[in-house]
Amino acid sequence: MCFEAKRLLKLALGPVLMLTSAVALAYGPEVNQVNMAPGATDVGEQIYDLHMLIFWICTIIGLGVFGVMFYSIIYHRKSKGAVASHFHESTKVEIAWTVVPFLILIGMAVPATSTLLEVYDNDDAELDILVTGYQWKWKYEYISEDGENVTFFSNLRTPQSEIRNTQPKGEHYLLEVDEPLVIPVNTKVRFLITANDVIHSWWVPELAVKRDAIPGFINEAWTRVTTEGVYRGQCAELCGKDHGFMPIVVNVVSSEAYGQWLGDKQVEAAAIRELMAQTFTLDQLMERGEGVYARACLACHGANGEGGVGKAIAGSPIATGDVGPHLEIGINGVPGSAMQAFGGQLNDVDMAAVITYQRNAFGNNMGDMIQPIDVYNHKKG
Repeated sequence: MCFEAKRLLKLALGPVLMLTSAVALAYGPEVNQVNMAPGATDVGEQIYDLHMLIFWICTIIGLGVFGVMFYSIIYHRKSKGAVASHFHESTKVEIAWTVVPFLILIGMAVPATSTLLEVYDNDDAELDILVTGYQWKWKYEYISEDGENVTFFSNLRTPQSEIRNTQPKGEHYLLEVDEPLVIPVNTKVRFLITANDVIHSWWVPELAVKRDAIPGFINEAWTRVTTEGVYRGQCAELCGKDHGFMPIVVNVVSSEAYGQWLGDKQVEAAAIRELMAQTFTLDQLMERGEGVYARACLACHGANGEGGVGKAIAGSPIATGDVGPHLEIGINGVPGSAMQAFGGQLNDVDMAAVITYQRNAFGNNMGDMIQPIDVYNHKKG
């Protein structure tokens, strides 16, 4: 095969292989099945039924067309002395090839329209969740009528040792997170989907949900899961070099378990608000900051602050200079670079802790401390 033919083959197979990989990761062992899966929602089953209906219609049409074609080739070939008929027009044929396709299209359009109307029916939701895509994590905000919203980020939990191939891959490699989305079973949940930086796509196949997350726009989707369990998905839009490190995990639990989880989250949020009014010791800030660094900074700046994707923190003029610019970069990021704005991703306590940690770890030893009130004042100023 010539070089140009090989190149064209690679270009043609590339998207197919990418799609196959994404489906394999999302469905796990079920990827070996031939047909699509109906998922765990009523809408998913409707989509599956529609898929099967169209499949059988296409199969019957194909068998009919090829059957007539092969019959004509075999029994009306020239070698058997067949003579082609000559006619100019046929009213019956004209009517047949107009009416029959029309009826077929109507038969396909009616169930397809009905399913689409169901897919886009976002009314009467019992729970609203705002989903915001970041490079490369998801932010979930449970919108409450009393204003006590629960907000958290969901990050990839797969350890770097597996990603770097220094340890065997886990069962849910690149499909595990530190904070899964939790929703109650048999409840209509509406997702309001947007993005903070670039275009993402929130996709959970078994929930029959896939919507683009576009900065400045809010797209809607909904689901009502009928079976408790853990459902996994991915960002389905090429959103940067770490696009593959942006998984989605949805835990569907009973109403009682969901109420308990939500109550615990609200207590946790109240505790954070209390912490933001406190003053911490250096040891407390360093201990908390180390955990925040491992979760939010390590992937880019290295385990020892040596740098990598991001600049080195060890001996950095930012980390060893005036605290103002250090806070500014941590809160607002660096436009046009991979350094994100963490002011909306970390609460003031965690921001104070991680800045303190960076200024006193990796041999920087500045000896200064940043308190939550310092972060709050910097944001306000």
